[in-house]
Amino acid sequence: MIKVGYHQNLTNEDLAPLRTQSWTWYNIFAFWMSDVHSVGGYVFAGSLFALGISAWQVFVSLIVGIIAVNILCNLVAKPSQLAGVPYPVTARVAFGVRGANVAAIIRGLIAVAWYGIQTYLASVAFGLLALKFWPSLAKFDNVHDYGFLGLSLLGWAGFILMWVLQAIVFWNGMDTIRRFIDFAGPAVYVVMFALAIYLIAKAGWSNVHFNLDESGTMGKHGWAAITTMIGAIALVVSYFSGPMLNFGDFSRYAKNYGEVKKGNFWGLPVNFVVFSILVVCTVSAGVTVLGRDADGKIITDPVHIVDKIDNTTAAVLGVLTFAIATIGINIVANFVSPAFDFSNVAPTKITWRMGGMIAAIASVLITPWNLYSSPHAIHYTLDSLGAVIGPLFGVLIVDFYLVKHQRIEVDDLFSMDPGKTYSYRKGVNPIAVIATIVGALVAIYFVFWGTSYEASFTWFIGAAVGAIVYYAGMKYAPKSFIYDTGVEPAPSSTAKSGIGESVL
Repeated sequence: MIKVGYHQNLTNEDLAPLRTQSWTWYNIFAFWMSDVHSVGGYVFAGSLFALGISAWQVFVSLIVGIIAVNILCNLVAKPSQLAGVPYPVTARVAFGVRGANVAAIIRGLIAVAWYGIQTYLASVAFGLLALKFWPSLAKFDNVHDYGFLGLSLLGWAGFILMWVLQAIVFWNGMDTIRRFIDFAGPAVYVVMFALAIYLIAKAGWSNVHFNLDESGTMGKHGWAAITTMIGAIALVVSYFSGPMLNFGDFSRYAKNYGEVKKGNFWGLPVNFVVFSILVVCTVSAGVTVLGRDADGKIITDPVHIVDKIDNTTAAVLGVLTFAIATIGINIVANFVSPAFDFSNVAPTKITWRMGGMIAAIASVLITPWNLYSSPHAIHYTLDSLGAVIGPLFGVLIVDFYLVKHQRIEVDDLFSMDPGKTYSYRKGVNPIAVIATIVGALVAIYFVFWGTSYEASFTWFIGAAVGAIVYYAGMKYAPKSFIYDTGVEPAPSSTAKSGIGESVL
């Protein structure tokens, strides 16, 4: 819905407010199913039960963490649903109509990294499938003899295939993506239940347990257990930090805020707890039925679990289903969002589709398999991404709820005129930029110079520092530093307001 007066450098049909918002709670629920039911989500859920604490402590941590995610997602969803615009446009409220490009580019680059990583992880499934049918291809899986930029020839084939399949779904537009995620999430549940029932029946219920810790201990106690539980809660929140910040790109399509909250409730606390129970049952039963990997460790990767099943049809169905699920999460979390971000930078030159393809091409150039080449690389990659995402989240939430009091001047989001609500200083709010930089630097310090336990809290550190610096700056900095006119614009009577709508 592009109005007369919207500036062309801020507007295109993908960024403008939606004319109709039609998504129901089920579409939001399906979004979270696609997000959770991926290969990465499966491995992550299993890892929570291997932290060395008892099963009930894991469940308490899991429930507390996912409830926190639910509340935070409701907070993020509200401004985008209210205005009907994606995150990079919503970011103009805090960063300014030009300054929002800072937030958009940061988030876009992070999504590119995640897109490449998820594409690589899912492409492994195609490699295993190829080896199951054509064992002679094994020589092409050797990176030393048939490798390029750190990936084997077979690995490249799987990666390119996964890359093309995702691009096809994305290119067909948002409605196709909605239909795809409506299918992908439930489809994985069907396969997961079938896999769990099969393995439990083979192993016997007595071999199913809720502790995957291989240390041989009976669980941590006292302060050690408490700190581990706090770390587990942080892991849950950090794992969802990317989709959480991106969520406005999807909540904008919802009919109303009530539909968003209902979808979040069923898609996060309910869905994630059920999913986690299924995972731990499947993994623990799989130890008895399928054995362990070559290093003697419990297999937590679902692709490798189904690959070891002595039934070709079941293995093929399982591998393809988890690949489809990962395509779903990768598109919704890491393809759609950078498409909006890069389009926001130059709306007249970069369409949503072009923005997505820029992200897809960049995801190859960063050789994502090298970001996951070792435990240390994984640690620095994940913690650094969390450190930069955190401040963006902190600034967005504090600005909308504490500074702007849940009011949005939708038309001013697309105006370059001086003196408008979001013009700030030549279109940039210096306080938001400073808060983001300070929050990210403080959090990154703990990634490289803190302990591994401290580094697991980088998202929280970045979000807290960014929020505090932003709130203090907006409250105490001279207005002449923030606004060209030296005066804060007064809200108009046409401003949309979310006051009175509970986020719970």
